[in-house]
Amino acid sequence: MTNQSDYTSAELLAVMSARQLVDGQTVFAGVGIPLLAATLTQRLQSPGLTILFEGGVLGPFVVPGELPPTTNEQRCTRRANMILAITDVLLLLQRGYVDIGFMGGAEIDRYGNLNSSILGDPENPKIRLPGTGGGNDISSLTQMIVTMKHEKRRFVEKVDFITSPGFLDGGSSRKDSGLVTGGMHRVITDLAIMGFDEKTKSMKVEALHPGVTAEQVRDNTGFDIHIDDDLMVTESPTIKELEVLRHLDPEQLYTA
Repeated sequence: MTNQSDYTSAELLAVMSARQLVDGQTVFAGVGIPLLAATLTQRLQSPGLTILFEGGVLGPFVVPGELPPTTNEQRCTRRANMILAITDVLLLLQRGYVDIGFMGGAEIDRYGNLNSSILGDPENPKIRLPGTGGGNDISSLTQMIVTMKHEKRRFVEKVDFITSPGFLDGGSSRKDSGLVTGGMHRVITDLAIMGFDEKTKSMKVEALHPGVTAEQVRDNTGFDIHIDDDLMVTESPTIKELEVLRHLDPEQLYTA
């Protein structure tokens, strides 16, 4: 029997991310936590949510226990509304048909810029990461939700490389650069939910997860993050949310 107090940090990320989505939205979701979150909210409260995969699939039905390992895998196409060329998927972004972009990254900074390309000096990187894929297009043209583990090495003052733009240097710099739509909406971690200040565009904590303190968030953030004194505390994942999540991912491929 599912225990409401017994869940992994990945399950927490999936549930908290799912609660950010709204019925009727079109969500550009990657595999892993973004796909689980989108499918979870689809099953529980948002039947009109449409999932879009970078590989060209619009409106797939995700079969419980058969989660696709990549967005180009045939399991992504089950009962889909449409299968497009990848160039046409990016055209949907450019034409404004996608509401939410959903991804993770290796690093994020105070203005929500994401790095999934390299760590270290761009001219002589220590580590090469998977790179952009469609990450630049997605973050340039949609409202972004980012989900990742909350660690100081990931939440940095300035990312080594901007793969996916957030609010660039803060203030109006994103708009001034020509990115007139989209932007960072929420950052969901295993410690808290973050938003961005309306004026400065700097990251701020909006809610803590149960049992987490403001000091823990500060200790695990590599920059001075704004935390209000009267923070909300999120509701723990419900038994129903966990049951549906574990039905979707019975082998815990993404939620171990």
